[in-house]
Amino acid sequence: MSFLDTETMTVTLATVATQFLDRPGLAQKTVNSYESALLPLLSQYGRWPIEIVDRETLEDYLNGLTHLAYTTHQRHQSILQSLFNFAVEQRHIKANPIARLKRRKPDPEKGEHISDNTIRYLTPDQLKLLYQAVKTDCRTHTLVILLHRTGARISEVLALDLADLDFEHQKFQVLGKGNKQRWCFYSDDVAQQLATYLQYYRHEDCPALFTAQQPIAGTVSRLSYRTIYQNWRQLIADIPELEGVRLHDLRHTFATERVGLMGIEELRALMGHQSIQTTLRYQKVTSARAEMVAKRALKTLANEAV
Repeated sequence: MSFLDTETMTVTLATVATQFLDRPGLAQKTVNSYESALLPLLSQYGRWPIEIVDRETLEDYLNGLTHLAYTTHQRHQSILQSLFNFAVEQRHIKANPIARLKRRKPDPEKGEHISDNTIRYLTPDQLKLLYQAVKTDCRTHTLVILLHRTGARISEVLALDLADLDFEHQKFQVLGKGNKQRWCFYSDDVAQQLATYLQYYRHEDCPALFTAQQPIAGTVSRLSYRTIYQNWRQLIADIPELEGVRLHDLRHTFATERVGLMGIEELRALMGHQSIQTTLRYQKVTSARAEMVAKRALKTLANEAV
């Protein structure tokens, strides 16, 4: 799609928007998202020379988007910020006209509230989709279930050697932040997945637990974060519900699943937090999770009453 204005030699807002969207490296979903956010703006001001699109004009435009939820409104504003930052980089304008512009706050009268979600974690539905996505890649599947079920950091797991695992007691020790060692424990389903990976997919010519083989040279080395990140992105790329989900979110998921099931000091020990305040953040679960837990408890009570 092109917003180019061929009727004038002036550098128009539409021209800059086209350059912005044509940047190399943008995923098609990102381009589509940017286009949908920019179309209303360009329909009004696309033919304007970009240097006359001032702060007041853009503020009026953003204030007019009253039909958008505040989270969507913030996304639109962020995309506009990026567009005008790009225009500055390309020397079409000297400064971003909406730099440091305050974002709209939620309107309680519209039922909008600031989410109490301070931690990014996966919901049960997202976890189901994730496990379906990674099951075709045994190495990534094994890494994902290990991260999810132990709460270990990705860097800690990638640093593991095969000899570090205590298969009899289903645990391993990692060296976390502050050079502190801690034990991580895993369940039977993780043990089964590990067994499959170790038997059929791990390369023996390297001490690392997770290995990779160079496609041309054939050399075997420790799996790098870059490689697993690329695999991760490819596997979840076509699942909208997993857009923006990070490997590190599995660690947050581990913690939120255990809030209320164990003491905060025990959870702190499992997570390897230096400060108890870090662990206490997980007590601030989202309203959605609180509702899910409440419904599950009610169902359990109803079954016991029968």
